[in-house]
Formats: sequence, C-alpha cells, structure tokens
Amino acid sequence: MKMDYCVLGTNNLDAAIKFYDSLFEKTEVNQVLSTDRMTFWQCEYFAFAVAIPFNEEPASNGNGTMIGFNVGTTEEVKRLYSKVIELGGTCEGEPQQRGPKFSAYARDLDKNKIVFSE
Repeated sequence: MKMDYCVLGTNNLDAAIKFYDSLFEKTEVNQVLSTDRMTFWQCEYFAFAVAIPFNEEPASNGNGTMIGFNVGTTEEVKRLYSKVIELGGTCEGEPQQRGPKFSAYARDLDKNKIVFSE
C-alpha cells in the first residue's frame, strides 16, 4: 500500500494556488488540474490538492495533522522551508536532524502543517 493523494482545505483558493505553485516550482510536482473549488499538483508518486471544503464550511487545519514531503536531500529541506517562510508561511521547527531524519516543519497560509524531510 502507498499514499495516493492528500487534500488540504483553504479559505482563499487563489492565495493557496499561488503559494503552492511557487513552493513547487523547482520540484517534480506540477499543477495538473484546476477548477473553481480545487487545484491538483502531481508527480510520479502522489497527487496533492488544495480545496474549498465541499460542505461550504470554513476550512480549518487539524490539530496534530500534517503532510510530509520526502524531498531527498538536506539542501532541499532547507530550500523549501525557506521558501515557505518567504511566501508568508510560518515556522513550526527549523531545519535540523530529528532522529534518523533531517527535517523542517512549517505552516502554509491556511495554517496547515507541512514537513519536509530527506
């Protein structure tokens, strides 16, 4: 079994699209589909999306919920973490060695927690 896709809710689809387009611009993850409610990015291994919730209630981040991206190298962890901060995201844990993984934690514009690891 492997992870297929992840969807994060947003309250500002245009800002979320701009954030993730910019974050993913130097990676293998590319925007592949966009509708008035949802935008998808995809690579060989998984799909990622941001969406206005189907039930039309405000999107909220989950306490204890996060999405992890294995980005392959320490340098890429540092670069993507810095990019999140540059784009207006916030720090949840600067890049450093954590157990067997080098990782960094941040939140996007909707406060969804994301982690980059090698």
